Amino acid sequence: MPLVSPFSRAPLVDGRQSERAMMVRRGVQRLMIAHRVSILPEMPLKSGRRADLVCLSEKGEFTIVEIKTSIEDFRVDQKWPDYLQHCDRLFFATHPGVPIDIFPADQGLIVSDGYAAEILREAPETKLGAATRRAMTVRFARLSADRLLQAEWAANPFMTD
Repeated sequence: MPLVSPFSRAPLVDGRQSERAMMVRRGVQRLMIAHRVSILPEMPLKSGRRADLVCLSEKGEFTIVEIKTSIEDFRVDQKWPDYLQHCDRLFFATHPGVPIDIFPADQGLIVSDGYAAEILREAPETKLGAATRRAMTVRFARLSADRLLQAEWAANPFMTD
């Protein structure tokens, strides 16, 4: 029996997000589920960036949602243009305490209260190239399968022996 497991006991908890970011995320996730969109939080991208939420529609279209919980959070983190090469649409998501006029007018905007979320501004669509879409789909599928396995093993400790 190994003394050290390569799998976290809480594989679905990343631990880097604030309570407020998790609140925004929960509302956005509920919105996406209502639109029949699959969601994968904290997905590493080929560029080395990590997207807050990557959403995959039934049509195979990718949306990235970048969560910002304060004016300072938005101002210090200017990596969001890098996400455009990995998605068909980009949204910012925030909560009602953040002024919406700080967000770029040429990207989508979602406001979440933790229980629900509303799209205030649609995101413009920029179609991914076929090779990038395939790479994103494979990355999404593999990461989803890996996380499901880790969650199964964490829920049943006898699976890791």
